[in-house]
Amino acid sequence: RRSRSGPGQGLLMDNRLRLAPAWQSISDQHEQAEREFISIADIWAFLKQHYRLILGAVGAALFCAWFYVVTTNPVYTAQTQILIEPKFPQVLQQQQMDVNLTLDTAQVESQIAVMRSEKIAMIVINLLGLRDNPAFLTKDVRFSDSLIKFGKVLAGSVGIDPDWLFGEPRKATEPSRLPTEFERDRLTISTFTSGLDVRRVGVSYAIDISFRSPDPEIAAKIANTTAEAFVREQLDTKAAAAREGGRWLEQRLNELRVQMNEATQIAQEFRARHDYEVGRPVGGGDAAVVAVTPTLEELEVTADTYRKMYESFLQAYTNSVSQQSYSVADARVITPATPPLRPSEPRRKLALAFGGLSGLILGIGLAFLRHMLDRSVRTARQLREEFGLTCIGELPALPRKGALDAVALAPSSTYANGLRAIKTAIGLADSARSLHCIGIASALRSDGKSTFASNLAMLYSMFGLRTLVIDADIFHSVLSRSLLPAPEAGSNLAPAAGAIEQHIRLTSNATFDMVPSYVADVRNLLVPKNMRDLLPELQSYDFVIVDLPPLTSGADRLSVASLLDGVVVVAEWGGTPVDVFSELVRSLHASKASIIGAVLTNVRTATTIRYGGRGTKQAN
Repeated sequence: RRSRSGPGQGLLMDNRLRLAPAWQSISDQHEQAEREFISIADIWAFLKQHYRLILGAVGAALFCAWFYVVTTNPVYTAQTQILIEPKFPQVLQQQQMDVNLTLDTAQVESQIAVMRSEKIAMIVINLLGLRDNPAFLTKDVRFSDSLIKFGKVLAGSVGIDPDWLFGEPRKATEPSRLPTEFERDRLTISTFTSGLDVRRVGVSYAIDISFRSPDPEIAAKIANTTAEAFVREQLDTKAAAAREGGRWLEQRLNELRVQMNEATQIAQEFRARHDYEVGRPVGGGDAAVVAVTPTLEELEVTADTYRKMYESFLQAYTNSVSQQSYSVADARVITPATPPLRPSEPRRKLALAFGGLSGLILGIGLAFLRHMLDRSVRTARQLREEFGLTCIGELPALPRKGALDAVALAPSSTYANGLRAIKTAIGLADSARSLHCIGIASALRSDGKSTFASNLAMLYSMFGLRTLVIDADIFHSVLSRSLLPAPEAGSNLAPAAGAIEQHIRLTSNATFDMVPSYVADVRNLLVPKNMRDLLPELQSYDFVIVDLPPLTSGADRLSVASLLDGVVVVAEWGGTPVDVFSELVRSLHASKASIIGAVLTNVRTATTIRYGGRGTKQAN
């Protein structure tokens, strides 16, 4: 083993110890700022990580919108417009002056309520005979019918006859029980009110009446008939009010005529008697006495008053009779409805745009939920904040074939560049403390630990360093099975005999040496005492890499990590659970192992800017 100490080594370590507190304080402040700040790079990394889920949600929403557009029957909307005029009182109409009257919101809403009433609906239904019109009484479309219609559209788009594929359309079956007259009326009114829409145009007196129907001709007829029915209802209401008022005025006129005649007769009798008082009996029978003696002037005033009242009511009665014969409505149609040329529903562009936007929002929401619920190791920040480890590299995924010697097969690949960055990070750690024998540990066997150990050893060998790999993963032996030829018969009967050099074998690619797993098993190298006795025999190698068993093989088998100069922990991006990885780190700290840093494998979305890449799942 080469010595790395010198005369100035102690002074250098003392200076590092003095500078450590200040450096750590600056580092803590930088990490705190990173935790509180979400940069554009973090958002971009989030989108790259979950872009498949987001695109899938957008695609699903667009498909649903397309399904809705294809299977929905077209609906046409016809619209008419009426104008409501304010009512002028008769007193103000007789005045020769300009009068400015306005309708308040309550009055306009009252007129709209009348238009939406069942009275207007029944008038329109009876006038157009909608109760027996099959084009008006549309039935609800079943989901199975929508699927058949969608299948026919798809079949027609690829050139297949829809009738041949789905057969002839089914005829509507007669209902088992005919609806009663009341049920037919309620169904017709329900269909009418669901298609009718009455709205005020801004703050004006104009009101839009629109009707939606699968038939454009029916939609226009119903809209126009509804407006006409409202105007007719206004006229009928006025005429009925005038008739009722006329009857009351006629009755009152008769009463006033009797009173007027009686008062006139009394005044004439007074003049005929040539006296100035007329005794009028009060009470009845024989006990009547004279209690009031009016004068001639009083009698004439009374008679004149009754005459004026009679004339006033006679004029009102005459006006009422004239209104009964000629009435003017307070509303008139200003824009009649015409059959629409294009359907108002479904709105294809709007439905597709809404579907795409909804899918995008849903996809981002699902991605965020998945991100919040994801308890796997994914980012360098996560390693630093949750475990206190430095991420010394991120490696993209590799194909299974050639994964163990990928750095030799493609020295300029993204994986090889990332591995060189990890080697540089290990070299920087080597400048702080001597690293001759390091271990590679992982929580799961599928974390890519053995692949990383093989390629790292190959990279050191390519730099001219004599490298040895100890396959201590005796339960899986990926490196021994893949990089070493099968042992000869009887060669594994007593592998512990003799020095370790007798059992070291050159890998099949002739790049580095290896201690096979069966040798490590027989010599019990996972026992700290045996590993301590072995390490002095490996001083002839420049670098020694120990492929340790995963945590799932038993935490006690990682106790030999305390004898090594450092340990690199490996985690699979998005595959290693946080709790299992935390147990690995805790076990290494408990055994007093020195952790150099962490490496993320099978990274499909690089979180750093140094390199990135994608590939298939990496072999172990």
